[in-house]
Amino acid sequence: MKKIKTRPAKLAARKPRIKATSTATPGKYILRLFVAGATDKSRLAVLRVRQLCKAELKASCVLEVIDIYQQPKLARANQIVATPTLIVEFPKPVRRFIGSLTNLSGLFVGLDLIADSKITL
Repeated sequence: MKKIKTRPAKLAARKPRIKATSTATPGKYILRLFVAGATDKSRLAVLRVRQLCKAELKASCVLEVIDIYQQPKLARANQIVATPTLIVEFPKPVRRFIGSLTNLSGLFVGLDLIADSKITL
């Protein structure tokens, strides 16, 4: 007769934690974009981040677009208070960009793609 291993009730009730860095390879960016529905503002944010991934990050970018209306638990867990919000999960440290994402030079600096000194106003 086979023995079946069971987990104690306390451990079985816990939800497994998923870390964004577990699937990441060195040099790969993991981005989460939180949007509110299919509004023009949301579409523009998705378009801008996809352009950024395609032009600057090439194949080293994983983008996850999350609609806060469809997945409110994820929005609460990530403490989203405004949309659109772009969270850079990896590489560490975690960074947040809140708003329209129209300032691409600010995104470049925040993602360490260019230095502060190279920005011209």
